[in-house]
Amino acid sequence: MPLGPVRREAITSSEFMNSNNPAAMDTKSGCSSIPSQKAQTESDATDLKTHSSVILNGKPTTDDFSATLASDSRGTHRSSNAEPLAEPPRSLEQDGAAEGLSTGEPKAVPLSTTHLATTLTPADQLWSSSRDVAVRLRLEGSGPGSETPITIHQMFLETVENYGEHPALVSKKDGQWMTLTWRQYYEQCRAAAKSFLKLGLERNHGVGILGFNSREWFISDIGCIFAGGLAAGIYTTNSPEACQYVAANCEANILVVENQKQLDKILQVKDHLPHLKAIVQYKGEPQQKVPFLYSWEEFMKLGEDVPNEQLNAVIDSLRANECCTLIYTSGTTGNPKGVMLSHDNITWTARMGCAMLKAKGGEEVLVSYLPLSHIAAQMVDVYICMSFAGTTYFAEPDALKGSLINTLKEVHPTCFLGVPRVWEKIEERMKAAGAKVSPVKKRMADWAKSIGLQYSYSVMNGENWVPWGFMLANNLVFKKVRAALGLDRCRLCCTGAAPITKDTLDYFMSLNIPVKELYGMSESSGPHTVSIDEYRITSCGKEMQGCKTKLVNTDEDGNGEICFWGRNVFMGYLNMPDKTAEALDEDGWLHTGDLGRHDEQGFLYITGRIKELIITAGGENIPPVPIEDAVKSEVPIISNAMLIGDKRKFLSMLLTLKCVMDDNGEPTDELSPETLEFCQQHGIRATKVSEIVANKEPAIYSAIQAGIERVNARSTSNAQKVQKWLILERDFSVTGGELGPTMKLRRPIVVKMYQEKIDEMYTVAAEKQ
Repeated sequence: MPLGPVRREAITSSEFMNSNNPAAMDTKSGCSSIPSQKAQTESDATDLKTHSSVILNGKPTTDDFSATLASDSRGTHRSSNAEPLAEPPRSLEQDGAAEGLSTGEPKAVPLSTTHLATTLTPADQLWSSSRDVAVRLRLEGSGPGSETPITIHQMFLETVENYGEHPALVSKKDGQWMTLTWRQYYEQCRAAAKSFLKLGLERNHGVGILGFNSREWFISDIGCIFAGGLAAGIYTTNSPEACQYVAANCEANILVVENQKQLDKILQVKDHLPHLKAIVQYKGEPQQKVPFLYSWEEFMKLGEDVPNEQLNAVIDSLRANECCTLIYTSGTTGNPKGVMLSHDNITWTARMGCAMLKAKGGEEVLVSYLPLSHIAAQMVDVYICMSFAGTTYFAEPDALKGSLINTLKEVHPTCFLGVPRVWEKIEERMKAAGAKVSPVKKRMADWAKSIGLQYSYSVMNGENWVPWGFMLANNLVFKKVRAALGLDRCRLCCTGAAPITKDTLDYFMSLNIPVKELYGMSESSGPHTVSIDEYRITSCGKEMQGCKTKLVNTDEDGNGEICFWGRNVFMGYLNMPDKTAEALDEDGWLHTGDLGRHDEQGFLYITGRIKELIITAGGENIPPVPIEDAVKSEVPIISNAMLIGDKRKFLSMLLTLKCVMDDNGEPTDELSPETLEFCQQHGIRATKVSEIVANKEPAIYSAIQAGIERVNARSTSNAQKVQKWLILERDFSVTGGELGPTMKLRRPIVVKMYQEKIDEMYTVAAEKQ
């Protein structure tokens, strides 16, 4: 067992530079801006006197980057319609809090009110696959993309200076909301960083975090970065072997786990983790009493005797063009890849996201519930929220199993990001409730939705035409729906991380809740194209400011591989130079593997994924998603559809029926209310999926066949027609392995799971020929 004694010796401050160098952020609409420097956080007062130019990749430049930064009037008060938050319970969260940075001599390149300055590690290459090798940033000469690079600590400190007493993190304890202000949050991160150093966290080694969203997750993540480590989230659904792979790949010195369930996974594989020195459990007391295992309270007190100067020196040595975070891909086609993100990847993307959201500093409210191991949640919940000093509420761990709506109704967020499956589940729940209302109310709702759809499309197209009856529909239906969903304050509803159907988008448009698509990937630090002010249905929008997109190898319809350029583009894959070279071409463009096209107005539409393309035995390339979406649209009782046909003579499809999910998110055998209603309308008494499959219920099978025939009738060629299909006895789920953490279909895994059934479909067809 490599978990040896805790390293007790301290790194002397003389090994590093001795003063702290906070920097400011580009700002718009309430995002953090250039500070006045008159009020540093009490525990971090530094004497910054000297003006200096920016040093880019080790080369001085006289460009005045401050000219590109917009200032704003920052307000520290919540909007008048915002619900009041509880007074931050300072006394409950101060144990182990850091005392802060000490005053030191000014550096050669400090921040001032008139110039931003920073130092970057000299680098010639735009990419790297080594944890300790910096990269050259994709800095533009002027305008968006030319903003001065800063570290995560600098962005955090800027927020603390301007919104220190504003609520940052709010979570429930024994039924009561407990609040950390931005200043308390910062101090907790410093305390965690000291404890990581005390436990022996080495520079550029990992801290793996395995658990549901919580303040401890955030603090571990940021504290690790402050201490010079690489933060690495691990999906809670990972097997012990998958956890071991990530921890070994990032050479984790410390693993932070939520509870005994996650701890047990690590204990099973700890002997295969040679770099591991300690494990921290942040919920409950560990059942085992061993030297390398700490409770959260014990962990936060470990670093109390680590001098501020030691931590300051480490923080001061951080560079914006060096790696600080690892995002691990889901690994559906092999081992997960560790996506290396630099400080600048994160802080620049967060600042651009803040600007495009037109976020109001100190007023925005979010709910954190999507897996933080995924870039979408981490960028929005942790970093964009940090950029505009928002307040993050933590949902309950069973959020995706049904409790999310309760949290939304309690919190009333101003922005909400939902993966497509979340929006689909809300849609299904609302339709199920609508099926129970009286005929009069149903007619009124249908009328209102028709008016709402007209209005939403007119707004989207810039016509601003208000159809007759809209105000009445808004008051009678739309406002009540938004309130029932907890979205009455929400000014921006977004979706991303997986494809969403036009039917679902239209459904919410009809309720005057436009759901706007974002597009990006781990390798682009999250968002690359966004739909906010300008949007089109089924389009994922236009590039963020400072980003570029191009299509390569386009066909006659204008479809080509989507390529990204910008400061959001990642450094490379950890320890995978070959995979890095596949993703980044020699000019530094990121090849996404997605297919897309632009319309005449520059909106990007995703049309498929190269690796998902089905190449039939006849050599025809067929993107599966449009056909799958069309079938689900034609047959609403279908939950999941997966097209099969690679190297086959014809297309077939695996289908699942909509069913009830249990409290653990597992699909049950019970049909969903929508499916039950369909059965009742067709005189079917079945209430279980297994009954329908066992009896091959004629009405259900006929309805599905009719829907598929309607889809086939619209096909552009015979090769794109679905000729065989079967209903599986169990719906897809995350726990079952068919869906990834963001509900994305894991095609290779599904094929492997149902290989016998797939082969049987084609064997029977061949015998009939």
